[in-house]
Amino acid sequence: MDWQPHVTVATLVENDGKFLFVEEIKNGQRVINQPAGHLEQNESLLEAAQRETLEETQWRVEILGIVGFGLYTAPANGVTYQRTSFFARPVAFCPEQALDSDIEQAIWLSYDELKERRAMLRSPLVLECLERYLSGHRYPLSMIYGTR
Repeated sequence: MDWQPHVTVATLVENDGKFLFVEEIKNGQRVINQPAGHLEQNESLLEAAQRETLEETQWRVEILGIVGFGLYTAPANGVTYQRTSFFARPVAFCPEQALDSDIEQAIWLSYDELKERRAMLRSPLVLECLERYLSGHRYPLSMIYGTR
């Protein structure tokens, strides 16, 4: 089997009605995404979500639950991503943590502010994840089983 989806995680972090996003450069364009990235070898989904959030935003977070699971095939390269989206709360800002090289900045946006920037979204999953969360799609971490 030659085709394999890429396993990714994303974290929706809420604080006082604002949500943590990243502005990053992809294919020469500035886009907005949740802190997100690929699962690495010997890493759990939770560990990946915490690591990616810290590397991309300088925020250490507590993962509270799951928003959902999604599939997305990127039109630019035809790659299919299987994404587990988590929700979390911020625990500590860690300014000593360097941002990943393709991250321009971490930003806090309200739902309305994100919708105003819809044209900048890295994929439709960014807004869909937030809308699912706001409509009550919040599931326990016990949905995940297996250690890795």
